[in-house]
Amino acid sequence: MAQLQPNLGSTSRLMDKAVNAMDEEKFSEANTYFREIINSNLPIPPEMPYFFAATLYELGQYHNSGSFVQKYLDLNGFKGEHYMEARDLVEKLEKPLAAISNCKLCDRKGYRYQTCETCQGEGHTAQSCSLCKGHGVIGCSRCTGDGLVTKKNVFNIVEYYECDRCSGKGRLTCTKCEGSLLEHGECKTCSGTGKIQSELICDHEAE
Repeated sequence: MAQLQPNLGSTSRLMDKAVNAMDEEKFSEANTYFREIINSNLPIPPEMPYFFAATLYELGQYHNSGSFVQKYLDLNGFKGEHYMEARDLVEKLEKPLAAISNCKLCDRKGYRYQTCETCQGEGHTAQSCSLCKGHGVIGCSRCTGDGLVTKKNVFNIVEYYECDRCSGKGRLTCTKCEGSLLEHGECKTCSGTGKIQSELICDHEAE
């Protein structure tokens, strides 16, 4: 307990700093303090989710704001000191959350998609052939790379013949890349979507 009390005091001080920053409309600063409280892994003050939700709303992080205000209502219900303000915030969030839901330019959290630089938005890229591993040739499956095949004659004697599939070379031009060493496949950076997530809040307007 002696070791825990200073930590709780530290959490309380961070909470005070965050609320003061909100009063001064320094919401980015308040956001930093709230995240320090969360990262401390200590019990969160009961009113903190509401204040954090209000801060996130001012920063345009509407999805996260909605998550925290709902958490506040779940934890405190109508007994919460800021119950009415929380209900008002829920109503204020309806319009921006609907805009996020209907927007194709951002993800479900409201962050703008950016064009994948790896494939330039195409969703696929030229990459080292997955079959021949960039060598341009593959082993002949008929002769297992030996260049020879065996057959038994009428006397049940094994005879060796040149593999007619690879002409005795034991290898063939890669059937996937046809010797180019490259194949066009799904872009690994964007998983074929042509876009990646960013930390930019979406305004839902095309560039």
